[in-house]
Amino acid sequence: MKNLLNPSLLDEAKIKEIRSAFENAQPCKHVAVPNFLNEELANTLYENFPKLEALNVKRKSINENKSEEYHLERYHPAFNQLRDFMNSPEMYEWVSKVTGIEGLRSTYDSLGSGVHQGGPGSFVDVHVDINMNPVANLHRRINVLIYLNKHWKDEYGGALEFWDKDVKNCISKVMPYFNQAAIMVTDETSYHGYAKINIPDHESRKSFYCYYYTPAGKDFVFRDSRFKTRPDESVTKTAITEVKETLKINIKRFLKALGIKSLDFQDKNK
Repeated sequence: MKNLLNPSLLDEAKIKEIRSAFENAQPCKHVAVPNFLNEELANTLYENFPKLEALNVKRKSINENKSEEYHLERYHPAFNQLRDFMNSPEMYEWVSKVTGIEGLRSTYDSLGSGVHQGGPGSFVDVHVDINMNPVANLHRRINVLIYLNKHWKDEYGGALEFWDKDVKNCISKVMPYFNQAAIMVTDETSYHGYAKINIPDHESRKSFYCYYYTPAGKDFVFRDSRFKTRPDESVTKTAITEVKETLKINIKRFLKALGIKSLDFQDKNK
């Protein structure tokens, strides 16, 4: 399969540079990689990104407002081409070299790869991700988010924020610039999200996502996604969020104990 990364990212010295930045980042391991895909593919994806109304999964609640889709066969062939590449041995090896995690793989379901998009006012509150694909019985380890926003202005906001484990301080940000990838670890302290964006009506925040896994061993402990509110949120929203998330986690834990895996485990990410 043709390698769809920017050729400069295949250089071993460059890989070591990216890995060093990833390993030394705070508050969790992450790195921003500009010019991620080859230029032709990135432009094709941008020019053919599906309209916001064409995405079938709408995430709208007190803690998020965005749309997503993983049925990429409905859109331009470049999206399936990228998904196949993200699931290729070449990409598995590259992500393993960058993160230091061996044996990574992805899937072709909603917790594998797809697209996210948010219009004016879109946001995703700070959260940690579900730590597994429960149907495939895989342990989620890494998120790769490829942003496809040409002409994005800093005043629009929309940065991927990384918060400390107590969600008191935002420590690091990655702007959603065109063809920039954010690669991040997913664990119990990798709190992240993006604040409400302020963009023109014709604009949207677009990204392609791919999540990477390793096998879930016999001692693996399931952890669901969990939202937390920022320090400047209202007391009312904070209380509602805490009650909602506690109920969600307990209900899913109960259903999982019964062996029910068909519940909507779709990720609430980025």
